[in-house]
Amino acid sequence: MDNHSYNFPSDCTPLTNCKSARKPAGSTVVNMGNAGKNAPRDYLVWSLCNTLYVNFCCLGFMALVYSIKARDQKTQGNLQLAQECSDKAKWYNILAAGWNLLIPLLAIVLLVLLLIHLGTSEGSFDFFGEDGFQNFMKLFSW
Repeated sequence: MDNHSYNFPSDCTPLTNCKSARKPAGSTVVNMGNAGKNAPRDYLVWSLCNTLYVNFCCLGFMALVYSIKARDQKTQGNLQLAQECSDKAKWYNILAAGWNLLIPLLAIVLLVLLLIHLGTSEGSFDFFGEDGFQNFMKLFSW
């Protein structure tokens, strides 16, 4: 189109402020989804730590599976299923962490009880005496 053939409205010419030709601005609505609700946590880092520790019955791996499912459902917008998977991941992590702490604590308690028993029982070697360590190592020699 040629500039000479275009007809401007009488009150609006190029490079002037033409208010009558402007249209009123419309409104823009942005849907933020569930802005009031907090998204459920996925406990992914905790699950990775429990998985790498390799605990009883693969509880850490189960926690990792539910953590990934919770993250997937959260990105898809299904917050109800994400919350359910998040709760399962949390409880598997609690069980795995409890088991990870229980076994070493039981081993330490049993070792302390063994040392106390060997040091106080009659007819046994003097574990805490001069040659206590050598006598203790004789238990494991063939």
